[in-house]
Amino acid sequence: MEDNKNLDEKKKEKDIEEKEDEKLEEYGQMTLEENEKKQKIHLLSIIGEIEGHENLSGNSKATKYEHILPQLAALEDDKETDGMLVILNTSGGDVDAGLAIAEMIASLSKPTVSLVLGGSHSIGVPLAVSTDYSFIVPTGTMMVHPVRMTGMVIGASQTYEYFEMIQDRILSFVSNHATIAYDQLKRLMLNTEMLTRDLGTVLVGEETVKEGLIDEVGGIKEALEKLHHMIDEQKKADK
Repeated sequence: MEDNKNLDEKKKEKDIEEKEDEKLEEYGQMTLEENEKKQKIHLLSIIGEIEGHENLSGNSKATKYEHILPQLAALEDDKETDGMLVILNTSGGDVDAGLAIAEMIASLSKPTVSLVLGGSHSIGVPLAVSTDYSFIVPTGTMMVHPVRMTGMVIGASQTYEYFEMIQDRILSFVSNHATIAYDQLKRLMLNTEMLTRDLGTVLVGEETVKEGLIDEVGGIKEALEKLHHMIDEQKKADK
């Protein structure tokens, strides 16, 4: 009888491990809970291009917003999860999809920390600043540039007004969730001196902190330490 019970427990543990592996492989997500504080942290990785309503090539690394949004809703509803760490290495992608994910992250009631590895460009900028606190590795980069659209664009005044509206949504979100001012961010976006064939600005590591986009330079150790501390502070406040 005891042997059967042990076998059932081992089977359950194996099933849980397999589900975690499947979730990591399919969605770039997993749960961190083997820490000394016994805090349960949701790990979300935003990798490659942010995919919107159209599917990208099967050879492209992509983060699908229709996968991320339900997971974030489930995270908010999960009373066992204490916080979330977001790891970013993205070239940007669909503006509406990226902003939808950023708005969802920003509205979570649980402590959140982001870490930029490699780069967080274009719509990756709002994603990086959507958390409660943000880090970037010393060699990490962030590119701020005007909104681009693929395909044929009608050269009418309404088209340019629409572009301005989209850019304003991005500028407003970033300036509201970081310490950089709206006008300074717009100057970086429309900079003509850095990129020979384009407008915009590329910032590396410490530069992102000086400009007020990112809170601190650091790696995974610093990001997790900060998140653990924020979780502790929230638990004290909730008592």
